[in-house]
Amino acid sequence: MTTPSKAATIADVAARAGVSVPTVSRVLTGAARVTPEKRERVEQAIVELSFRPSAAARVLASRKAQVIAVIAGDTSRYGYAETIRGIEEGARAEGYTVMITVVESPDEDEIDRAIAATLSQPLAGVAVLKFDPPGVAALQRVPDDLPLVVLSGVRDTSLPQAVLDETRAAEELTDYLLGLGHATVHHVRIPPSRKEDGRTTGWRRALRRAGAPIPEPLDATWEPKSGQALGAVLAADEGVTAVFCGNDEIAMGVISGLTRAGRRVPEDVSVVGFDDHPLAEMWTPPLTTVDQDFAGMGRRGFELLLAEIRGEPGKQFSSERPRLIVRESAGRVGGA
Repeated sequence: MTTPSKAATIADVAARAGVSVPTVSRVLTGAARVTPEKRERVEQAIVELSFRPSAAARVLASRKAQVIAVIAGDTSRYGYAETIRGIEEGARAEGYTVMITVVESPDEDEIDRAIAATLSQPLAGVAVLKFDPPGVAALQRVPDDLPLVVLSGVRDTSLPQAVLDETRAAEELTDYLLGLGHATVHHVRIPPSRKEDGRTTGWRRALRRAGAPIPEPLDATWEPKSGQALGAVLAADEGVTAVFCGNDEIAMGVISGLTRAGRRVPEDVSVVGFDDHPLAEMWTPPLTTVDQDFAGMGRRGFELLLAEIRGEPGKQFSSERPRLIVRESAGRVGGA
């Protein structure tokens, strides 16, 4: 008695055709963005392997893929959460469902597990938050035949992208402090997504253009308490009169560290943040910062992704410059 051979799976078809599993799924479902050459290879592999889609796959093939995957390094921090909210609002208005995959580290195994789980869904498109190293690493693993949009603070012309021009905003914020009479501006930066992010680049450019000294940046973690510890370090240097922090939560921590060490804000040291966190204007003193419309970036990103999904030619890039918000945490040197 012969044993029946094992039925071919969708993974077998993908391997035979030399494509990804999502590509085979898109051929079966009739989704867009499959080239004629790849479609032919998949269809040939289906015939050669006598592949028979499961009942679930047949049901899936009868309807359009309606899932938008969002890949992010975090969902709890303010900028991440607001960006995802904007994507979700745009997707919901167009009848799409959003699934979120959190990639906690740039470790290859972690990235591969996360991407594999994401690609197991019938995806219409993918949005990657390139805010940190995990986001950057995940972006490299997204198949190039999937509709894709990137959201970040630094432009990458090779991909459809929505950005907030944080480099120019950081320049404006640093220029504002220099205009208050500060000889230079110290910088407490948040973990960058690459060697140097736009906030640090803009700060450096403004100081260089003004001919001001460029202090060595201090590195915070994402935790506000790390800002508090660095505030104590800055307080010990009487030459520090202005500090630009990479985000508002770190600025709140720096202010706490400075005041605990006996330095007044802004009379002795001006401190500014970035993002305009909801608590920024309620802090003591209220934070000078820049308003980053993360939710708006999410909506703009989804519009670009929707055009990709529909195969519509059009712009591949959307940028918005954050707005300077002047409050009481920054003042003239010596409180004049």
